[in-house]
Amino acid sequence: MRTTSPHEDKLLALIEPAARDLGYEIVRVRLMGSRRKTFQIMAERPDGRMSSGDCEKLSRGLSPLLEAEDPIDSEYALEVSSPGIDRPLTRFVDFDRWIGWEAKLELDRGIEGRKRFSGELAGTEDNNICINLEGEEDTALIPFEWIASARLVLTDDLIRESLRRRGADEDELEQLEKALDDDQVEFVTDDVLPDADPDLT
Repeated sequence: MRTTSPHEDKLLALIEPAARDLGYEIVRVRLMGSRRKTFQIMAERPDGRMSSGDCEKLSRGLSPLLEAEDPIDSEYALEVSSPGIDRPLTRFVDFDRWIGWEAKLELDRGIEGRKRFSGELAGTEDNNICINLEGEEDTALIPFEWIASARLVLTDDLIRESLRRRGADEDELEQLEKALDDDQVEFVTDDVLPDADPDLT
């Protein structure tokens, strides 16, 4: 789920050691577009935080490597982003980190005619994702390798929890509660920071 093609596999293998040395974990990479491509890197710190300053640091840290290795055969824009609030779940560990939160899964094959499922995450067991599906009494076990995509479901509680995990202070949390009460919350789920020089070749 962190990649969707052999080319993205190679890009991930190239940048991941350097990102780790800089103190970041790669959540997902995507190479999008045809004429002018966009290379999107979604990342976070080990504690789950990722500020705009972190995005800039990682972008500038990876740019020399990308310029030297030249892994993309046309012009492209480099974008580094945080996973956002309703984040994608791309790694096995993500399903343990977000136990108790609602998620939506899409599989690469059907189970009794279904490919899409939603429910409360219940951790992992062996190589399976545990999830309490809506309308089912027993916890379902879904092989991790069957999952094509997965992400958290956006709720007010998830917004609160995400801000807490990002180290929001009491004033920020109080402002959030007021905004939630007034139904006036506006937010961006992917804090994208373009690289300073998008014309990398």
